[in-house]
Amino acid sequence: MIVCYAQGGGLGHLTRIRAYLHTVHGDTPSVVVTDSPFGADPRVLGPHHSFSGSLPAALREFRPETLVVDAFPAGVNGELSGLALPSSIRTVHLARLLRWEDYRPLMGTTRFDETWTLEELSDGHRAHLSEISGSVAPLELVDPPAEAGGAHGAWLIPHTGPPAEIEELIAYARECATLENRHPRLLVAAPHRPPVGVDNVDVYPVWPLFAEAERVISAAGFNVVRQMLPWRAKHRMLPFPRRWDDQFTRAARARECPRSDR
Repeated sequence: MIVCYAQGGGLGHLTRIRAYLHTVHGDTPSVVVTDSPFGADPRVLGPHHSFSGSLPAALREFRPETLVVDAFPAGVNGELSGLALPSSIRTVHLARLLRWEDYRPLMGTTRFDETWTLEELSDGHRAHLSEISGSVAPLELVDPPAEAGGAHGAWLIPHTGPPAEIEELIAYARECATLENRHPRLLVAAPHRPPVGVDNVDVYPVWPLFAEAERVISAAGFNVVRQMLPWRAKHRMLPFPRRWDDQFTRAARARECPRSDR
């Protein structure tokens, strides 16, 4: 049995965990401990099950052989820093970019048998993970297959964040369109209804729409930047401030990547 710890109120942690379980474990049914409301959406976790209780409760109930900790090695609030685990449990960490100097004081005595780095980390972050992990290696995630279609020619705005951020992305898309002297159809992919005059779809996963869209205007979260790499030339990013995620560094790095013609 695999138990995954993916705390965070949004959708990003669950998308990443789902991709990891597909990539490494062939979608062997697992339990995902999460406080995200999206954990109850059957489209999101597929064959996996969400658990809304605490991690200690999940460990007692499911007795896993493997514990996978997503993104925050000590937990989102440091709740894992002093957690005692049976020696029989293999611990795995999925590492993505963090505002490391701010997060570092939460670490405590956390250790892992294995750490997968899912994107380039800061030097200090990677060095610390190397000290507390039995092994550290890069991993390229592959999303589970999904049906495509539905955004041909549109300027797509995928976002599950708050409505205020969606409005900022819409305004940014309109600014980009003005600079390009274009008048595109704006299509927001989100569970929230956008302002009047903007089309909306609530689909998951959203990445199959990226190939057909004329532009993709998004924040600079881990998943959308990873999934848009094949179509970097049509990706416009507006990073948002986050407590631990460093969207500004991720966006800057992505903009430095060579643009594909796909």
